[in-house]
Amino acid sequence: MPQKTEPLKSILGFEYENILHTLSNLGLNIVISVVILIAGFWLANKAGKMVTRLLQKSKTDAGLISFLTNLTVIASKILVVFTAMSQLGIAMTSFVTILGAAGIAIGMAFSGTLSNFAGGILILVIKPFKLKDTISALLVTGEVTEIQIFNTYIKTADNKVIILPNGPLINGTIVNFTRMEKRRIDIVMPVKYGLGSEEIVSKIKETLENHPAILKDPKSQVFFTDFEPNFGKLNVICWVKTTDHLNVHRELSNTFFEWLEPTQ
Repeated sequence: MPQKTEPLKSILGFEYENILHTLSNLGLNIVISVVILIAGFWLANKAGKMVTRLLQKSKTDAGLISFLTNLTVIASKILVVFTAMSQLGIAMTSFVTILGAAGIAIGMAFSGTLSNFAGGILILVIKPFKLKDTISALLVTGEVTEIQIFNTYIKTADNKVIILPNGPLINGTIVNFTRMEKRRIDIVMPVKYGLGSEEIVSKIKETLENHPAILKDPKSQVFFTDFEPNFGKLNVICWVKTTDHLNVHRELSNTFFEWLEPTQ
């Protein structure tokens, strides 16, 4: 029997024992690599949570906490993947050489991603907005709920979550509605001449003077503009704290237009 297998061994150029040994080692390395991935990803998530706790204790800006946590988790997972690849015998030097040779193509493919990453860093450095600010950007208006490495999450008034890429976001126009302590309320109403218009103006001025949420400085204003043959546009301007803006604006608008109904 040994005599029959010798020619086959010579033709194939290796021993059966070597095949079994190679397959055994490969299978073991695959198992170890899978274990490295599972354990490594779990530890990466744990590391992210640890970074979050440490930064929260140091009272770091919430947006920066979110950014650094995501950066820690992603960097850790990349390291885990490289470690698992090394266990399979994939040389990192060869891998880096391949990436270098394909650098131009990869750079073009990921130019948007790199731009978003740079945008995320700029947002945290320049701070055009922070978490819980209400902003308008890229045709979207809402509250900032999360600032991540590549994207910023916005919750709209109708409870939709919109994800904005950080690159275009930082390069575009950003309107921050909550950055300043005061905001102005502007209400414009068409008022017919006569028919109690003077009484309405008087009631509006009295309301502005006595409303607890309306600030005394800057001073409120009530005046007519754009005089038409049958009516003029009554402008009401007042200032409130930013946190009161929406509620006071709605309250005044409803009240004033109710007063106007009998005169229209």
